[in-house]
Amino acid sequence: MSATPKKLGILVGGGPAPGINSVISAATIRAEVDGIEVVGIKDGFKWIMQGDISHVKELTIDNVSRIHFRGGSYIGIARNNPTKEKKHLENTVTSLLRLNIDKLITIGGDDTVYSALKVDELAAGRIKVVHVPKTIDNDLDLPHGIPTFGFQTARHIGVEVVKNLMVDAQTTSRWYFVVSMGRKAGHLALGIGKATGATLTLIPEEFPDSVSKLPHIVDILVGAIIKRLSYGRTDGVAILAEGLVEHLDPSELQSLVEVERDAHDNIRIAEVNFGEILKYKVQQRLKDFGIKTTIVAKNIGYELRCADPIPFDMEYTRDLGYSAAQFILTGGSGAMVSIQNGHFVPLYFKDILDPKTNRTRVRMVDPSSESFYIARRYMLRLSNADFKDPHELAKYAATCGISLEEFRKQFFYLIENDLLYRRLKEGKIKLASDETHEARKPLLKENKKKGRDDDNHDIIKEH
Repeated sequence: MSATPKKLGILVGGGPAPGINSVISAATIRAEVDGIEVVGIKDGFKWIMQGDISHVKELTIDNVSRIHFRGGSYIGIARNNPTKEKKHLENTVTSLLRLNIDKLITIGGDDTVYSALKVDELAAGRIKVVHVPKTIDNDLDLPHGIPTFGFQTARHIGVEVVKNLMVDAQTTSRWYFVVSMGRKAGHLALGIGKATGATLTLIPEEFPDSVSKLPHIVDILVGAIIKRLSYGRTDGVAILAEGLVEHLDPSELQSLVEVERDAHDNIRIAEVNFGEILKYKVQQRLKDFGIKTTIVAKNIGYELRCADPIPFDMEYTRDLGYSAAQFILTGGSGAMVSIQNGHFVPLYFKDILDPKTNRTRVRMVDPSSESFYIARRYMLRLSNADFKDPHELAKYAATCGISLEEFRKQFFYLIENDLLYRRLKEGKIKLASDETHEARKPLLKENKKKGRDDDNHDIIKEH
């Protein structure tokens, strides 16, 4: 009697990201062409880690051939973690074997890739495992310049949202604090902020210590509002990476909100209304100077995760899905898929583990990079040049109704603790020239004649 043909299983873990369906579609079509039956495992590891194998869906060319146009996940998604309990991990492997699956493609972020790694280890060759990196946060440890799928679409949609908020802010003379998804890294917030030319963007990577105090973040925002007011503008948009929450002093956070955690022990950041907390704290701080500002807190993230993918992500994910299936059908296992310079390159699980944490490494924004430096120079926030220019400093102090010395006393610590200036002092970043306000002076004069202010930010003239 011949053995029952083995199957390919596909599951999706973590949170949604544009392009999931394209991966599912491409991998299914590639496998079916070789006569391999494909099974979609519904809701990630949720059911199979409990030993329940009834939540599956047959995947065929007919039912997946057009799903790549749509957002969401054709086979559902869940954050359930099979690695927290030994029994759950054993159930996962046993369930896959009961389904006659000897090849598994997982789609997800850093938590899902760790689960895939552990399944691969426990299966010990009985099940081949390959992972497709998915996250709108762009924080999986891929080579520089290679995005995780879904990031480009999320940034694209996020930019459209922020563009509208910028017009609304200017029209109604208010500030928006836009909190963007990005649990650990600030790629998405910075990408949106830089593309739109938002007034300023704050990401966790720019703070020098592992713990960044809430008053520090508040004072950066307050300083930007004061500086903007001194130029005659009562509006602005600040983009804030939600990952800043995880860098706050835990005792400070606990005092603000009851913190809930998910199955992977991550703070449920969506449950922490960070924008509202900052809005309240900033308005309270501005009251000290007799300044009243309308601030609206806005979270964006859920609007981005299930958007229909833009053509970049549709094409990119077809490459990833095909490569994942091709790799596993030809005997490959224990690796994450990457496309580098147009070629498939497997990134083996053993090579992407952080030896300190024994978890997969996270790709952070490099605050000493040229890209981050350029982003900073287009933001409007208190700078070292402000404190060197007594005329500028006098304007800010007058806006606050305090002395120049008092303004310096209250805000100069921001410059002293700014990672950008530390990097400059260490020689890791080099300026083509000293920071000045020369670029703004002719603009301010011209706009004064026209009775308006410009919307350029704090870009510094290069000589």
